[in-house]
Parts: sequence; structure tokens; C-alpha cells
Amino acid sequence: MCEPSVFLAGDLPPCPERFNAAAYCLGADVPPDKPALIAVDPALGVMRDWSFAELRSDVARAAGAYLDRGARPGDRVALLLGDVPEFPIAYFGAIAAGLVATPLSSQLSDQELKQILEVVAPSVVVGGTMRPKGATCLSIADLANGPAVAFPETAAQDPALLIFTSGSSGVPKGVLHAHRSFWARQSMHAGWHDIGPADRVLHAGAFNWTFTLGVGLADAWSKGATAIVNAGARTPDVWPMLAKANAPTVFAAAPGVFRRVLKYGTDLGDAFAPLRHALTAGERLVPSIRDCWQKATGKPLLEALGMSEVSTFISVPPTHSGPVDHAGWPQPGRHVAVLDEDGTAVPRGEVGVLCVDAEDPGLMLGYWQDEAGTRSAFSGQWFLTGDLVRMRTDGAIEYLGRRDDRMNAQGYRVDPSEVEAVLLRCPGVAECGVTELPVSDGLSVIAAWVVLDEGCAIERPVLEEHMAERLAAYKAPRAYFLAERLPQTPNGKLMRRALPDCEARML
Repeated sequence: MCEPSVFLAGDLPPCPERFNAAAYCLGADVPPDKPALIAVDPALGVMRDWSFAELRSDVARAAGAYLDRGARPGDRVALLLGDVPEFPIAYFGAIAAGLVATPLSSQLSDQELKQILEVVAPSVVVGGTMRPKGATCLSIADLANGPAVAFPETAAQDPALLIFTSGSSGVPKGVLHAHRSFWARQSMHAGWHDIGPADRVLHAGAFNWTFTLGVGLADAWSKGATAIVNAGARTPDVWPMLAKANAPTVFAAAPGVFRRVLKYGTDLGDAFAPLRHALTAGERLVPSIRDCWQKATGKPLLEALGMSEVSTFISVPPTHSGPVDHAGWPQPGRHVAVLDEDGTAVPRGEVGVLCVDAEDPGLMLGYWQDEAGTRSAFSGQWFLTGDLVRMRTDGAIEYLGRRDDRMNAQGYRVDPSEVEAVLLRCPGVAECGVTELPVSDGLSVIAAWVVLDEGCAIERPVLEEHMAERLAAYKAPRAYFLAERLPQTPNGKLMRRALPDCEARML
């Protein structure tokens, strides 16, 4: 009988009942004058830097400013600062004070922002121009001038972070996390990024993204490492420039960033010479990107699978050597399963929905003001991620795409990322996105939007021949569009549902 798809990857020490996430992240035993945060503009150089002592002091002052203005435990602090160097001070100051940090993207439209703020009902807003009713509005200067306070002894289960997802649908959903979720990130140290006190971590994501807030800041500081952030332009060519000037030992970004760095960057081996390894998460990593990165830099690119509700929990550890054709293994302390529609673990090797134990300390408290949505995300002891996967005999997880992204083609369910991976191997195709395109009532076809390499021209028959040789006929696109750019979330993830509205011409 085939072994069921259930995997328990060891244990983690339990989180203390009284636990403040900011105190934990800023409590590394390092020299006070060691660099903690370096904010760099690619054109201007270092704009601002903080030692660990200065960082702790400024966070304590920010916490005091919130409390001095009347904020109370559990109140939300909306952060509308964008990617300014002081963002981490405002963010960790709110968590330190026992408040709920709510980082919001600077790219939200006024209508989107207004709707989110009405739902969040913050007691404090930092930055921006929108003034919600009843909220106190503070500036960076206000936070810098607050009275320094000792961090309160919050409970591990107290809320600390409210984040709004930016998945491929582009529809935001509030996810509420407890202080304990920061403790649970220890699983990632051995299971993925291996950040230590000697590291300098450069992250390419925006500050409102959990990948940046987690790996780029919280994980780096909790281990005494230095965080390097980009406070300027985010064009693909800046990352090799920043690496050359700041010597990171760990570089983290979404797969799309690596794709563009490989396309537009030069002398990558020299620019990333001090690197130990690179990290990627947020969407599926095409194996060719991993291979090209390793060839260009000589350094491994380690993938992790996760989501806003639980952060990363499947990954390739830095100790692994050799080729990888899957998303990785459950991290230490993670208990995962692959279930069928009835909530039963499928045999290893069969497709099902990836699930995480409901007692995982890194799992969210729930969806903000959505009890029904929270309940529907659980089945017995398991949280349903919505990811379709296959667990191999050794526990490795093969990612097959989102359950709600899959397309219906002639009665078959097709994962768009599978089609995209094949299309990206066509010479001349730099980027692509695939989704269903309605053509009449009740009828949709698979359609592909492609961005070509600079100076390249391509005709539809070339694409059709390439796909016909590599995919079953029902999986191949029936329509092709040529675009200059594809719609993306602020964190560089493809927005498949926005593809039909992007500017393109039909091939």
C-alpha cells in the first residue's frame, strides 16, 4: 500500500507564552555599533544607515509616539509610507507597542486605499494624504521625537500584523498574524535561507510584502545580520549595481526579478561575487531561470513555497546539492499533508491540495472581519492552502499551480503555469502570461500574452509549432497577443486576471 502524503519535519521549541515579536527580532546579541539597516539609492549611494543600537532606540521612540497619541493594544496602525528608509522604524515600532502594524502598498489607487482603510479602521495613520475618520495622523518626524518606551510583554497569541494579499487575482484580503508567527520563522533558517550574523541581506521586494518584511528584515535582524534596502529606482539593472557596491551575501527577490536581472544585467558573476546564495519566493520558479542564474553567477538560487497566511514552509535547504525539479521539502517543525476533496490524505505521487497543520505557530489568526472565509479555509486539523501539489516518496513537494487558477480546456483542467513554463522556452520569448479568455457566452479559450526579447520578431506559427511539440493539443493556447509589458502586482507577481485588459496586439 502506498504511503499517505503526510509529512512531519521534526519539531521546534515552543514559543514562550509572553512574547513580543519586535523585541525578539531586535534582540540579537551583537555589538551595538554593528550595521543593522542600510538604505541605499542606486544613483546617490547610502542615504541613511542605522546601527543595532540606533535601530532599537528609534523603534522604542516610534512605539512611544504611538502610545503617547492614545493608541492602545490591538489598535491598527496603517503605514502609507512607501519604500522610504524609515518604513521599518514605523513598522517595528507599532509591533513593539503591542499594536497591529498594517503596511499598505503605495501603488493602491485612492479608491482601493479608501476601501481598505474603511475595513481596517486604524487608530493611527503614518504618512500618505488620506485621513480616515477618527484616526491620528503621524509623520516620520513625529515618530522620531516620541518618548522611548520599554516594549510591553505581549502574549504570543496577540495580533501583531495585518497584511493585505496581492495574489494573481489582484483582489486584496486581510490576513491577521500573531506575534508567534515571528517565532515560527525559525523553521526557515535551517530549511531555507541559513541567514547568520556574518550575512548582509539585500532584498528586492517592496516594504508592504511579507517576503521583504520577513526575510529582508525580521529574519536578518533576529540573527544579527545586516539588512540592505533599496530606497531608489527598482529597474532591473539596479540590482547588480547595488550588489557590486554593497557586497550582499544573500539576495532575495521574486522569480520575475531574477528573470529581468538575467536579461538586462551584465557581469553578474563579478557583481554578485560575495554572494553565498540567492532566495526566491512569491510565484513558481521556472527551472531555466535557476539554471541560468547559477551559470551566470556561480551561486545557487533556492526556492521556497508559501503564502501570506503562513509565509514560506516548503523550501530547498542550502545544504542541498544537485539539480532540483520541485519546490522543496517541508521545513523543520512543519507538519503538512496533501488531501483530496474529502479531506483524506492521498497516496504519495497523487495530486491533491497542500495543507498545513492548524496548530502551526506561523499560521494566521484568521482573515480580517471574515469569519466565514476563515472557517472555509480549514478542514479538520488542516489549513487548506489552495495549492495543487504532488508529494514524492521522500516528502519533496512538486508544485502544480493554484487550484483557483486552473483553466478549463475541452473538459480538462489545465494549470496556466505549466503552459507558461513551456512558452518561456521558445527562443525570443522573454516573459509570458496565460489565462482563459472568454470569446462568447459560456465559451473560453486558453490565451497567451508574450513579451519578446529586445530586437526580436516572432510570428504566430513559430509559437504554435513550439507548443505543439511540447504540450498536449488541449493545453496549447488558441490565441496569442504581443505586449510590451505584462500586468504585475507591486511585488512583481504576474496578475493573470488582468491580462485581457493589458495593451497588446493579436498575433
